[in-house]
Amino acid sequence: MTRRDQIRHLVLSSVVRTVFRAPAAWLARLASPRPRGDHLDPRLAFLLHASNRFGLDELTAHSPARARRRTRRSMRLLAGRRRPLARVHETTFAGPGGPLRLRIYEPHNLTRPAPALLYLHGGGWVIGDLDTHDSPCSRLAELGECVVLSLEYRLAPEHKFPAPLDDALAAFQWIVAEADRLGLDPRRIAVAGDSAGGNLSAVICQTAAREHWPQPPCFQLLLYPGLDFRRGHASHRDFADGYLLTAASISWFMGHYLHSDADITDPRVSPLLAPDLASLPPAYISTAGFDPLRDEAHEYALRLRAAGVPVELKENPSLVHGFIGLVDAIPAAAAALDHAAAALHCALHRQA
Repeated sequence: MTRRDQIRHLVLSSVVRTVFRAPAAWLARLASPRPRGDHLDPRLAFLLHASNRFGLDELTAHSPARARRRTRRSMRLLAGRRRPLARVHETTFAGPGGPLRLRIYEPHNLTRPAPALLYLHGGGWVIGDLDTHDSPCSRLAELGECVVLSLEYRLAPEHKFPAPLDDALAAFQWIVAEADRLGLDPRRIAVAGDSAGGNLSAVICQTAAREHWPQPPCFQLLLYPGLDFRRGHASHRDFADGYLLTAASISWFMGHYLHSDADITDPRVSPLLAPDLASLPPAYISTAGFDPLRDEAHEYALRLRAAGVPVELKENPSLVHGFIGLVDAIPAAAAALDHAAAALHCALHRQA
């Protein structure tokens, strides 16, 4: 971390914490010139303006290692603190490429065997870790009244496709196999993830259906997932720049994750391209209005419904990609995550 980066981060931290207490209308004026979109959340408009001004969202200018450090700092700033839970601890299991770590969140007043959620963090398969998603995982555990197991899967470019997916598949199967020891109900284990983690969650469900797993996920919670990296939907053009996730950063992520462009049409990379979506578990899909990935998530919801899969599509028109990392600063982002947690609670406890 250079001295210049330290100064930039300290300045933005101070500004964000102070200014976000101001009325939304005042923030909207501060953000001028505003990014496109009359319905963008005013606090987000200010955040985007400040981020662009200080050059804090330019992932493509950095190595993966440096981008990971920057992401940890920004998530600590805006994602909020861990919710008070009964217990948070970690364990490891033997993954396909070596030991893998799981952070386990246990809320108060659990009835055993408890429902559970395997959470797969976002970050384009290149950035993100257990700490960047610590706050949202604790929130899902508390509001969903379930055990959340957050996986530290291998990252690219050190571990390219399909290594992160292989880890995610192995983690779900390990949780099912160890359910009795962990005090979990194997019939009520869901999968969830944001962005790249949503992609992995969708592919787990497709794999379980295709391979006829005896105990597949009971529910899938997909938060602004990446589902079609051909990038032909209109939202990729409309929000190519200025909204945190840019066309350039998507290319940066894919360049690190994939071996070549030929991987893009593999349904394990672009699950929207899977030929058969029948027999998948019920889904909750949450999208952001100003997100390049918005339209492919909408199309996936339509395809799931056409295949007979129950789907709740929650559109959040004022938000941007990555909003679960903004819940401490953006009330609309907190409301969106809480709505997802309520859907998770309903799905897991309806089956009790």
